[in-house]
Amino acid sequence: MSYDQYLTGRPVVVTAALTGGIQGKEANPAIPETPEEIGQAAAEVEEAGAAVVHLHARRPNGERAFATERFQEIDDAVRQSTDDIVIQHSTGGTGAPDELRHAPLRTDPPPEMASLDMGPLNRYDHLTSENTRGLVDSLHAEMVDRGIKPELEVFNDGHINEVHGLLDRRDLADPLYATLIFGPGGLTRPRPQNFLNAIDNLPEGTQFNTLGFGRHQLPFAALGLLFGGNVRVGLEDNVYVRRGELATSNAQLVERVVDLANLLGRPVATPTQAREQLSL
Repeated sequence: MSYDQYLTGRPVVVTAALTGGIQGKEANPAIPETPEEIGQAAAEVEEAGAAVVHLHARRPNGERAFATERFQEIDDAVRQSTDDIVIQHSTGGTGAPDELRHAPLRTDPPPEMASLDMGPLNRYDHLTSENTRGLVDSLHAEMVDRGIKPELEVFNDGHINEVHGLLDRRDLADPLYATLIFGPGGLTRPRPQNFLNAIDNLPEGTQFNTLGFGRHQLPFAALGLLFGGNVRVGLEDNVYVRRGELATSNAQLVERVVDLANLLGRPVATPTQAREQLSL
């Protein structure tokens, strides 16, 4: 994907990351946590132009949940509230046993997509998400068995090497789909040149999704739009709509990037177009 594909008008797939697994209503009261809240938020972002919702599950007390049953409740609420949106589950998790990481893949029906973290990542002062190659391979194998499209989450440059390694070890269905993540800490430093290097170093033919944390959400969405990529926004990644002003909803963040896509002349993909483009 490149500037040429921007010029040809490839539709942009907008993903809304509604909830996340860490921060809750203490960070922004608009973050949805219950299945009912997540279902309502999914309906709002679909109306605003999102084709995909990226979902985490929460326990009733707001803490992250991996249980298949909790993801099932959320999926049922999303399907009841939306017309046709693509459901994508998170399989990420710091310090969670490997078996729990598989649980989000086992709903009925399974999600159409699921995230697959590409490697280790330091989190906070004393925690690391290990994401061993063995775990990555086992998650990928179950995704293939259940007809789930992997969304390869690339948190830093080393994870691009891991994408190439996964491609060497396993058969990945075309097109590969990778989310490039930019921000602080162990993430790729949010510099435009790093974005250009990342898209240049992905395996040939990979479709990419652009994710900027916090204040980097909008400028990196703009880069993704200009270089023919897709974009992810939402309260998981950024709780503000502008400096010092909390976003009022996930839909507000989707509306903002859809307005930008329209201004730049990128058509916004419907869920049907997203399925076709990503071969779901």
